[in-house]
Amino acid sequence: MIIKTKKYQLPTGTYIKMGLVNVLKEQWWVIPIALAICCGYFWIPSLWWIFGGLLGYGLYVLFWAIQFTGVTQMEQNKVIFEKLAYEIDSRQILMKINTKQGMPVQWNMIKKAEMGKDAFILYISKAQFIHLPFKIFNSDNERKFLETILKRKELI
Repeated sequence: MIIKTKKYQLPTGTYIKMGLVNVLKEQWWVIPIALAICCGYFWIPSLWWIFGGLLGYGLYVLFWAIQFTGVTQMEQNKVIFEKLAYEIDSRQILMKINTKQGMPVQWNMIKKAEMGKDAFILYISKAQFIHLPFKIFNSDNERKFLETILKRKELI
């Protein structure tokens, strides 16, 4: 069975937010480092320790926010933010711009998948993912079939 979805365009704001959340979840270890710097206050009492730790973490988050915002502006990544239709089967995901142009994504390229309350998110890398909201599927059976494929591939 092949799942053919409706066309969907990923909003840049959604991409930035989801990418930033993914990076912060993957690199959770940065928070204890910032807290350790803040704990320098107990060694030498000065508010500069707390300010430095919070500033460092803030700059870290700002760095990644700028990275994801930059991706949305680059010419070679414009394809990600166009209206795409997807054809999904057990072999691959075909991202189609129109009936003649498309790009296959093999299942072995997908590192992990998440099923949220309103979408599937298939992570290819830190900054690349496929966002498939439930509204683009033509029926609940197609959504359940994709869920079955993801379970069979051990991504969920």
